[in-house]
Parts: sequence; structure tokens; C-alpha cells
Amino acid sequence: MPRRPSQTHEPPTKAINLALQGGGSHGAFTWGVLDALLQDGRLQLQAISATSAGSLNAVALADGWRKGGAEGARQALQDLWRAVAGAGRVHPLQPSWFDAFMQGIQHSAQQALPLEWSPLHLWAQAMTQMFSPYQLNPLNINPLRQIVQAQIDFEALRQHSPIQLFLSATNVETGKIRVFSGADLSIDAVLASACLPTLFQAVEIGGEYFWDGGYMGNPAIFPLIYEPVAADVLIVHVNPVLRPGVPRTSAEIANRINEISFNSSLMREMRAIAFVTSLIDRGKLKPEDARRMRIHSIRCDELMAAQRVESKMDTAWPYLCSLRDAGREQAQAWLAAHWAQVGQASTVDIRAEFL
Repeated sequence: MPRRPSQTHEPPTKAINLALQGGGSHGAFTWGVLDALLQDGRLQLQAISATSAGSLNAVALADGWRKGGAEGARQALQDLWRAVAGAGRVHPLQPSWFDAFMQGIQHSAQQALPLEWSPLHLWAQAMTQMFSPYQLNPLNINPLRQIVQAQIDFEALRQHSPIQLFLSATNVETGKIRVFSGADLSIDAVLASACLPTLFQAVEIGGEYFWDGGYMGNPAIFPLIYEPVAADVLIVHVNPVLRPGVPRTSAEIANRINEISFNSSLMREMRAIAFVTSLIDRGKLKPEDARRMRIHSIRCDELMAAQRVESKMDTAWPYLCSLRDAGREQAQAWLAAHWAQVGQASTVDIRAEFL
């Protein structure tokens, strides 16, 4: 009897691209999503388009993968967020023992204190409304520079990145989006992508000045359409698309304005993708003249809508880990529900969700 070929239990892999939103410390949710996807191992990551905190996650993942594959990428992401938490422990805007005492809360190493309880944070918030970072921070000190510089080998990524990276920033003078990729990858590109204009001076690159990429692409989808990569794009949301109810307080109104602003560019791109897909379906465009994109989405609006805007600056390790764990849970649920459709069809109804 001829021997049967040995059965393999290795799951097949499917090519996909990632689009990572920004949102300060809320990017730890994306860390959790990435950790679960890397651990699962069935998705072949071809390209990542990212903005702000998403850019931090993207370069850490790519550099970690370059050094040690999927496990190296998981370790690099953990090292990045541990460094963020470590820098935050000495940051003056983090809640102190005095803040906890004033709130009648027992401070423990396992309990993250809400950032909005800190009088220093309230003072700093008022100061940023009255003075610019050029007045408050004339030396242009950015703690992210030291963190990223210590974690990422940009020279190696420029030479050979195992995953194509597209990092978005907003040109201050023209208002146009700038996408950094390939030879343009640098620590300044990451800082430009994450440059909130009320906190940091604009980042100068080649005589041009940049602010956070979220204003014009959060994240940008078009680089994943133009490049010869897979047609599947998995968007990892940090800003809630849906927030039930009407905001009443000034803080709630400002927060919702921020969320809508940072989702607006993504909404526009989703409208364009839906339009092109409709033209293909109606035979108005030939498949060889336009790409049919398959859109997927991991998000948890209920969780993110429950976070106060101040928590985007909260780098307490327990808080970051709670977001990471939530991201892992959402990614695992998405894989269980939608793995079979990757490479076949969108798992998001673009018109219902975004239009």
C-alpha cells in the first residue's frame, strides 16, 4: 500500500495589510490587537499604514520582526510600551500619591489612577490653552524621542524592512498629507506623525514642518491601494466611530470634536472605496482598471467611548495593560468570526458603518 502523504496541521496563511489609528496611550489597545494577530500566526503582514501612536506600533513591530520574526515583533511591542510607562512614571502630569490622598483613594501598585484627578494635569491643560509649546517648551523636549531612539534601528529598517511601512504626517503650511516610507523612514518621521501641535513644536524635516498625521490621514488607506500589496486591509480603530448621546459639558464637547476630526479623513477614504466598488459591481469600471479593496475592522467603540480624553496621556502600566488585554480579546474574536472571509470578501459593510 502506498503511504499517504503526511498531514500537516499548520494553518494556511493569508496576506493582509494593516491600517493603524493614533490616539496617544490608547494605542496600547492596538498593541493588544497586534500581539494577538502575531501570536495566531495565520496572517502574513505585507504593509502597514499608520498614524501617531499607530506609527510607534508599526515601527516597533517591523523592527522586532526584522530581528526575530513574529516573536521578536511581540517582544519589541512590549518593550516599547514598557519604555512608555517607565518614562511616564517620572512625568509631572501623572497622578501622584498626593492626588490619590486628596481623592480618598488607596494607591496601590496594581491600581491605575485616572489622569484627570491630577491637579497638575488640570493646570497643564489650562496652560496649553493659553500658551503655545514654543512658549511652554522652548527647548522642544520630547520624551518620545529618547524612547523611540532606544527601541528602533531606523538605519536597518531603511535598508530592509520586512514589512512595508507608510507613516502619515500633516504638512503645517500646505495642509497636505505626507507619507513617509522606505528611505524616508526616520525617528523624525515618527515624531512628526505623532506631533500634537498643542504639546510639541512642529517637526522639521527637509525644510518642511509637520504636525500629527491624524488631521489628514488616520490612518491613510490610499498607500495600500496604490502599492502592489494584498487587497485586504484591516483597520484597527482607536477613536470611537459611534458615541451615543449628545455631549453636554465643555470637556465632552471638545472630546467629541477631536474624535470626529480624527475620523474624518478615514470616512472620506471609505466613501471613495465604496464608490469605486459600486462602479466595479455595476460594470462601469473594469477590474483591471481599479482595485476591489476588501475592508476589515477591529474596534470596540463601547470601550473607547468610556475613556476620558485625558486618559490618552495616562501611561500607568496597569492602564496600558488593561487596554492591551482588551485589544487582544477583540482581535481573537475577530479572527474566530472572520478568518474564512479574509482574501474573499470585506467583513465590514462600508456604507452602514462609515457612510
